[in-house]
Amino acid sequence: MLSIVMLINRAGSMVLPFLGVYMTDHLNFSIKESGIVLSFYGIGSIIGSWLGGYFTDKYGEYGVQSLSLFLSAPLFLLIPFFPSVIGLSAIILIQSTISETFRPANSVAVSKYARPENLTRAFSLNRMAINLGYSFGPAMGGILSAISYEFLFVTNAVAAVVAGILYVKFFKRRHKIYQYRLQKKQKAESIPENTISKSPYRDVPFILFTVFCGLFSVFFFQFFNTIPIFYKEVVKLDQQTIGYILGYSGFIIALFEMLIVSLADKYLTLARSLFLGAILVAFSYAVLILDTHMITILLSMTVLSLSEILMLPFMSTITALRSSPKTQGAYMGLNGMAFSASFIITPILGTAIAADYGFNTLWSVSAIVLIFSGIALYWIVNRMLPNQKSSHS
Repeated sequence: MLSIVMLINRAGSMVLPFLGVYMTDHLNFSIKESGIVLSFYGIGSIIGSWLGGYFTDKYGEYGVQSLSLFLSAPLFLLIPFFPSVIGLSAIILIQSTISETFRPANSVAVSKYARPENLTRAFSLNRMAINLGYSFGPAMGGILSAISYEFLFVTNAVAAVVAGILYVKFFKRRHKIYQYRLQKKQKAESIPENTISKSPYRDVPFILFTVFCGLFSVFFFQFFNTIPIFYKEVVKLDQQTIGYILGYSGFIIALFEMLIVSLADKYLTLARSLFLGAILVAFSYAVLILDTHMITILLSMTVLSLSEILMLPFMSTITALRSSPKTQGAYMGLNGMAFSASFIITPILGTAIAADYGFNTLWSVSAIVLIFSGIALYWIVNRMLPNQKSSHS
């Protein structure tokens, strides 16, 4: 049911991929102005990730997820009423703060309800729902935005409300039962002494891991920022086609995620999965330097989608393995902040490089940094969890 709620919520998440296009095409913002506004999504995302982790450890994931879904809905409806750079930045900051508290709470829920030996598969199933939603969402977003951009914000709001109603209806009673059983299990099992009160903010290897995750994310998450602008400004694609390509990415991930995760789980360590994934992401951006034919674009998006499978669910697994039951929210929140930071840096850095030096320079720099981040992640994960696979029963 967590995955179904996530599917409905993310199916409506069509604003972010089209926000840059909305600003440059509809509001006539410059590329740099749109980058500034998009960076405020990242600021709110950092605040939301921290708050989500804090409140999840303090009050539980049920309340955080339900409030995030219901409070974010009206904020989506307010976005079209702020057409200036300052106004749009402010409303995006508030909206992303509220909506991103959902992420660490949801990750904690997945790690709580999943069996230890199925942890990565559980994260993968949840991500498969996310990407099924993203496959429908951007495709729908492309169609709706061609009619009116306002439809994007209304659809996002409706999806958030529907997801919230389903979540509360299904989990209101089950949450109490799960909490009771979890407390009994924790009392019955012996927890290693060094994990009882471990804080992520004093866990130096994990902090390094988080920094390297953030470095990777800065260049990976151009998918949400500069890639749609690149498609619009350089490749000259319309909104519908951009939506179909972004939707194709979600479809590829949903189709192959469980298979690739199972194979990686069987044949690769966590460190090797991250290294291979980062190298493939670098390749996916590097090929865009060659030409802008549709075959090249689809090849790039296919490789990017498949490489994402080797990165994001395993990062969540590593975070869950490193934390203790009492600090899962804080660990998920801190790791989420690394990804959120990319939403500040990526739009500003990516649009600035593209505007001043061209997109080919952006893709070259991205490939180099992604390769470095892959090597760094391989090194730190081997220090944290040497030869560890995601199956750890």
